[in-house]
Amino acid sequence: MKVVAHHSLAELQNLYRMERTARLARRIQGIYLAQTGRRCSEIMAVTGTARRTVQQWVAKYNRGGLDELFDKPRPGQPTKLPRNSEEEFLRRLEQGPTRADGVRVLNGPAIQRILKREFGQTYSLGGVVDLLHRLGYSYLCPRPRHEQADPAAQEEFKKTFPASWIRSKPNTPAKPSKSGSRMKPGSVNKGR
Repeated sequence: MKVVAHHSLAELQNLYRMERTARLARRIQGIYLAQTGRRCSEIMAVTGTARRTVQQWVAKYNRGGLDELFDKPRPGQPTKLPRNSEEEFLRRLEQGPTRADGVRVLNGPAIQRILKREFGQTYSLGGVVDLLHRLGYSYLCPRPRHEQADPAAQEEFKKTFPASWIRSKPNTPAKPSKSGSRMKPGSVNKGR
């Protein structure tokens, strides 16, 4: 395999050792091995890649040096919720649930309905999770509190409730069957 010497062997070896991205380090290692005169099958065995992959690394390196070995940005599918609507969506989430939402705490299905009803976007449950993660939300959810809860009464209850708990009776083991019938494992009629 012919490799254009954009870098010396010592430079490639140093770049390989210093590289923190595993994918790029493996590519640099493949170029280093190719430049030392190793055959493609040997490079494949060392790097754990396919023949075509090694050939592509060498072709890219020959064409433009180390810069060609970097991963290119992958744009992916555009977001369904337009970027200019994200701030409005975040404000809506911060407001919390409304009567129209029909829930006390916003969860995935409730957020799906909000996105459909108020923003005209249909998301899967996984898509909602990805969207929330991208916008800085986590899976944690506060414990819901009843709207008519009285914190003062709850504290008073904690103070006046007896400190010792009453133990319940221990469970009594079930008595053996008196029917006389003993089944063997696997002897059940399977409806044949």
